[in-house]
Amino acid sequence: MHLRFLLPLFAALCLSFNAGAEPARLVVMSAFGPELEALKAASTDTTVTRLNGTDFTLGTLDGKPVILVLSGVSMVNAAMTTQLMLDHFKIDRIVFSGVGGGVDPTLDVGDVVVPERWGEYQENRFARETASGFQGGGDGTGLPAFGMMIPRGVTVPAPKGGVERKTWFEVDPAMLAVARAQASQTMLSRCAGTACLDKSPKVVVGGNGVSGPTFVDNAAYRDYAFRAFQARVLDMETAAVAHVAYVNRTPFIAFRALSDLAGGDPAGNQFPIFIRLAADNSARVVRDFLKALPA
Repeated sequence: MHLRFLLPLFAALCLSFNAGAEPARLVVMSAFGPELEALKAASTDTTVTRLNGTDFTLGTLDGKPVILVLSGVSMVNAAMTTQLMLDHFKIDRIVFSGVGGGVDPTLDVGDVVVPERWGEYQENRFARETASGFQGGGDGTGLPAFGMMIPRGVTVPAPKGGVERKTWFEVDPAMLAVARAQASQTMLSRCAGTACLDKSPKVVVGGNGVSGPTFVDNAAYRDYAFRAFQARVLDMETAAVAHVAYVNRTPFIAFRALSDLAGGDPAGNQFPIFIRLAADNSARVVRDFLKALPA
């Protein structure tokens, strides 16, 4: 065979060999810059790959091969980035590190929450209003409505074909066990500049988290999210990542530090004051988690 026909074949074989040699990487995602900077600064041997305008930083963090990436803010961006990443890299686990709004009244700003499941709580049916009230029940979820908004879960491809309707996406139990074992080991910050929390924050593992495309600063809706979903934390990305990870059969976990109380803050939303502290606390817990996580 002529050399000019062999060269493309040789190149393709080299690419295939290199792809096979590339280690499976653990992904650490965050929604926006302040949440990821501390983790980037701690990484070594970094290179950047840009896909569709999104930068994926490949490197080593606490002895593990990682990819660091911004999901983008809100559900569609997070889902799009997660699938793009899974389609182009060899990935064995996904970890989300970020900030969120506290829903559980026993939690405070600065606490880091590691839920065991995530739901897309703003997947709703808007009910018809009649003289006797809003028509319709809970669409099979068993969850109460908020006015006209009736929770209905989401449909996803089922493992054996067809579709299934899901309200919750579970995190990986093995990673959750590591997070639970490490929960009391991390020292969290209490002050951001001259602004200090009333008490030292803590890491809380277990319970529910919820996500939707809305920044929530409303006490009534916060109370509803807690009563209806037993949510401890809410945000705008995590459940979308959990959804994509579930469909792709990729282990997933998320750490969310509370930057505000989603409308429950007595003197106004604390997000602008404590976002940096919350982001740093989340990154600190994630780093200790990664150190303890088996290879």
